[in-house]
Amino acid sequence: MQIQSAFAAGVQGLQAAQSGLTQATVDVAQASVSPASPTSTDTSSAVASVSSPDTTSALVSAMASERQGEASVNVLQRASDTLGSIIDIEV
Repeated sequence: MQIQSAFAAGVQGLQAAQSGLTQATVDVAQASVSPASPTSTDTSSAVASVSSPDTTSALVSAMASERQGEASVNVLQRASDTLGSIIDIEV
């Protein structure tokens, strides 16, 4: 069983947060570009509302990605502090 280092976990978390934030911003951009007025047929407006991303859920996802990034930075900071403490003790 291999245990992942704190630095690797922090970097992986930052990458996941960046990916999630990128997807959320794309969803918000697509929602703002999609037509707001209903079309002439009910079926096409229903299909458009299903296929277009929801702005609220995209913004919530962006906030969650921001929190994930902050947590990952905290992990990296704690790992750095711990490593610094170990080096100080051994020197």
